[in-house]
Amino acid sequence: METALYLIPTMLGETPANQVFPAFNHDIILQIRHFIVEEERTTRRFLKIIDKSIDIDLLSFYPMGKHANPALFRSYLKPLEDGQPMGIISEAGCPAIADPGADIVAIAQEKGFRVIPLVGPSSILMALMGSGFNGQSFAFNGYLPIAENQRASIIKKLEARTYSEDQTQIFIETPYRNAQICKDFLNNCHPQTRLCIAADITCPNEFIHTRTIQEWKKTSLPDLHKTPAIFLIYRGGKDTHPAHSHKSYFLFY
Repeated sequence: METALYLIPTMLGETPANQVFPAFNHDIILQIRHFIVEEERTTRRFLKIIDKSIDIDLLSFYPMGKHANPALFRSYLKPLEDGQPMGIISEAGCPAIADPGADIVAIAQEKGFRVIPLVGPSSILMALMGSGFNGQSFAFNGYLPIAENQRASIIKKLEARTYSEDQTQIFIETPYRNAQICKDFLNNCHPQTRLCIAADITCPNEFIHTRTIQEWKKTSLPDLHKTPAIFLIYRGGKDTHPAHSHKSYFLFY
């Protein structure tokens, strides 16, 4: 096995691992003894789901969550320096994408170690795929500010970008604030602007729906109080589908 820092995706919910991961991931995980993790307890559970035969007591875990000390991150890569492969595992989805891990990957790149991202579910990209919005130009904006006036200002600014730059805008929110962010979009976006709400992606109750703001106002919003969700906005009006854009795929060749 190649000595490298492997970025190991996890499930987005209670989904069987074999539905979202290739067998290659399983084979790689079984050969790693050192894991940099967001939460050790959930990582232990994840590894047992991947393969019950894994002896957790033989593994080493290095914390990178919100209570971790970033000053220690460089020391975490000592096994790599000794020729041993390492893995990064966050709480959900892909490491370093709206999750911890980017700082450690940056250190590995700086030191010249091989970094290998493994295939797995990303709620951000899967929501974009299912939205019907422009997948050639998009921006992930993370979390909106908590202050209501600041949220409103940024929503209007980024909505304007969907029209001026033909760019999809993507957001995430803490589940208990999902209802509020939905109201913010409805209160601050133009009626013809389209909003996609994507929740519980890859899970049994998956919900991916795109409607105009005007249409969302006429229907009941989904109950997302405790549900991980992604929100996307994109310009409305005639001939606004990416296929009608003046941009051409041939420009990239």
